[in-house]
Amino acid sequence: MTTTAALSAPPTAHPTPRPTPRPIPTARLVKVELRKMFDTRSGFWMLMSIGILAVLATVAVIIFAPDRAMTYEPFATAVGFPMAIILPMIAILSVTSEWSQRSGLTSFTLVPQRNRVIAAKVIATVVVGVVSIPLALAVGALGYVVGAAINGTPQVWDLGVERMLLIVLANVLGIAFGFMLGVVIRNSPGAIVGYFVYSLALPPILLLLAEFQGWFADLQPWVDFNYAQTALFGPGVDGEQWANLATASLIWLVLPLTVGLFLLRRSEVK
Repeated sequence: MTTTAALSAPPTAHPTPRPTPRPIPTARLVKVELRKMFDTRSGFWMLMSIGILAVLATVAVIIFAPDRAMTYEPFATAVGFPMAIILPMIAILSVTSEWSQRSGLTSFTLVPQRNRVIAAKVIATVVVGVVSIPLALAVGALGYVVGAAINGTPQVWDLGVERMLLIVLANVLGIAFGFMLGVVIRNSPGAIVGYFVYSLALPPILLLLAEFQGWFADLQPWVDFNYAQTALFGPGVDGEQWANLATASLIWLVLPLTVGLFLLRRSEVK
């Protein structure tokens, strides 16, 4: 009887294997990171402030600049100054938001490969910077045309393509520095304070040190990232200045970013 029942029992059904989900494309990750920059109120108004300050700076140059200074360069400089401050802060928030707003668990659960998430953040941040800079320069150009027409002065476009590209490079390096601070510190207030200490407090200290210590005056172009970047806003960059910028970038950007990425890949997300 037992043998007959065993033979008549239906065979055990094998479970259907679950299909392996396809990895999320990098383009979709970049779109998500771009959207996250706009979703929060802080990120939205940071991006909006670039356009607002560009317009205010252009209006200020039209009102206060003398006729002899009514060329395109003062407009581009006025627009570029607030932009150079805000873009690194956007880069900081793009990284620290995963820890400050506790969305890292969701991000790194959906995409366990943290390298892909960080790479998407890098691409999104650079895209915002590269798009914002030409738009801001275009606002400055429009303001210059209006200002020259109001004052009745001839138009002098004294900012060539090479200098514009150098300005773009300088701002991209600033964005990269802000991104590095976000990776290393991973806390929005701490990273922003560190950025202002670096950009506002450290330069005058190093300038005084170079003024009173001759040995540091020769060393400053090689170790001061802010000082090395100023060459990008000048009329041209020679070979030694490129070497200074590369060395300072290695010290202030590449090495800290490498250490920060190493620690970020192993840090616990809560």
